[in-house]
Amino acid sequence: MTDTLSRHELDETPFARLQHEGRLLNAVFKGHTNTPRRIGFRGELALRFGPRLADEARPPELSCEQVMAVADVGDPYLPFFAGWLLSFEHLRDVAEVLGDALSASGKYFLFCDNIDLSSRYQVPYKGAMFYVLPIVESTVYNEMLELLYLEKSQLKKKDTAGKLDAVADAGMLVDLSFDTISYAEGLELMGPVRNPNENRPV
Repeated sequence: MTDTLSRHELDETPFARLQHEGRLLNAVFKGHTNTPRRIGFRGELALRFGPRLADEARPPELSCEQVMAVADVGDPYLPFFAGWLLSFEHLRDVAEVLGDALSASGKYFLFCDNIDLSSRYQVPYKGAMFYVLPIVESTVYNEMLELLYLEKSQLKKKDTAGKLDAVADAGMLVDLSFDTISYAEGLELMGPVRNPNENRPV
């Protein structure tokens, strides 16, 4: 669906800056969803880049993977974002990269590999609230379905855009209340960081 997405439309969303910075990588989907004036993205968000050599593209040193995000044309904020992190520590990188695309009313979900499986937190950072959860169901998509009580069988017939709409719509409406901790407290509570080359989720 990327061929139907005009540069003008992308420029009127927070995705424009991320695209310009080369951060929207390995897109499974990037384009119009089935909701009018909504642009969606599923893929990888580059958080830190390695050194650039001549004109070679810089591979990311750190990424937020399995990202699901939507933006409305004309709205400077991301109303919904979800992704997977190897370590809770990288929440700071996500917040800094998204920057002014974050809003107090947005719903932002981060599934972290190194927090206790029984824990769920709310972490205020840069004026936004991040919902931090363990990765149990192996993928962000499955985790979001579980969290939002969405039946996979009901979404099976939808295309990628329709599935993203369904998750984003439910995610933006959900009213969650987890234990609120600071970013610093989260750093103290997080567990060791796993070797990312072992059983990495896809």
